Amino acid sequence: MSDPQLQRLLDTLWRMESPRLVARLARVLGDLDSAEELAQDALVAALEHWPKQGIPDNPAAWLMATAQRRAIDRLRQRRLHAQRQTQIIDELQDYSMGADQSDHLDDIGDDLLRLVFVACHPELPADARVALTLRLLCGLSTTEIARAYLVPEPTIAQRIVRAKRLLAERKVAFEVPRLQELSARLQSVLDVVYLVFNEGYAASSGEDWMRPALCEEALRLCRVLAGLMPNTVPVLGLLALMELQASRLRARTAADGSAVLLLEQDRSRWDWLQIARGQAALDQATKLGGADDAYVLQAGIAACHARARLAEQTDWQTIAVLYARLAEVMPSPVVELNRVVAVAQAQGALPAWSLLQALIDDPQLQGYAPLQAVRGDLLARLGRADEARQAFEQAAALSSNAREREALLGRAATLQ
Repeated sequence: MSDPQLQRLLDTLWRMESPRLVARLARVLGDLDSAEELAQDALVAALEHWPKQGIPDNPAAWLMATAQRRAIDRLRQRRLHAQRQTQIIDELQDYSMGADQSDHLDDIGDDLLRLVFVACHPELPADARVALTLRLLCGLSTTEIARAYLVPEPTIAQRIVRAKRLLAERKVAFEVPRLQELSARLQSVLDVVYLVFNEGYAASSGEDWMRPALCEEALRLCRVLAGLMPNTVPVLGLLALMELQASRLRARTAADGSAVLLLEQDRSRWDWLQIARGQAALDQATKLGGADDAYVLQAGIAACHARARLAEQTDWQTIAVLYARLAEVMPSPVVELNRVVAVAQAQGALPAWSLLQALIDDPQLQGYAPLQAVRGDLLARLGRADEARQAFEQAAALSSNAREREALLGRAATLQ
């Protein structure tokens, strides 16, 4: 294998496995910085050994075993109390030998979700909790997190640095909260899971339209949460939203990997069993009095799409109403932009154009490709083809995702 091929393999492995590595190591070391350092050491070891010894049959397991051996060495160097040291080393060696990883010592029962709860510590500001967790434990880059929050990249980098420093300065105990203590951290945890899913559903950068592995991991974490907290409205709302959105994954790309937009999708390719699961979770959340929860409202919008077997059967009027309510519950320029799209479908381009004007100069949406894409769509509907083409071209220039750029330039080309 050539050096570039090996580097691509390691880049992919790091993206997929680093959250699990950091989660496992942090759990036993009780230290995020040390866990991240040892995970990176394992990657460096792979760069040193694999060109000479060949790629192992199970590269992910090799990385985990290497990181765990280094963790054992680190624990020995710290000269911990003999009984505690033996307990932790035995636990790591059990994992290396393939012990049953479902045997956990707390109420959560999942390494990655456990560490998400730990990192979302109440001592940290909410935005710092989410940024730190997304960066270290969920494998998202600083750039991807910044795009999700519509803030400059240095802002996110500073949040992450401050969060790690604050944890160290206050000597925050790296302990897993018990089940009855999870609620204080729940909103931040849900925000993390939601943003991971969104990055998988519509990748902010790269060559691929989606990153399905992130969607699957976010769904898995939310299903674990729903098992732990079965009657919690926000958990059910988020689970419903993600099940309904994920039901469309197979229909969102063509055979060549190009993007297929919602109204053009072959709905026979939607996963109707997953839609049923999402609808059941939505019904349960609503029965529990969660109709105005932000995740429940978003799930209600997704359900309107899911109920339409044909695109023209979509209840856009209800979707517009739900977005208006969501904008009250969770004020956001992105929500307002989505409302513009719904109003355009329900009432026409002119009412939507009027709503859009309030967003054109919003500082959070400057440099946000979807704003120009929506503007281009409305201009095309209003018969202003030249302006529409320019808007789509501007949206393409702002996008960091190759497939999104391709789709936007395709729209612009139809307006020549």
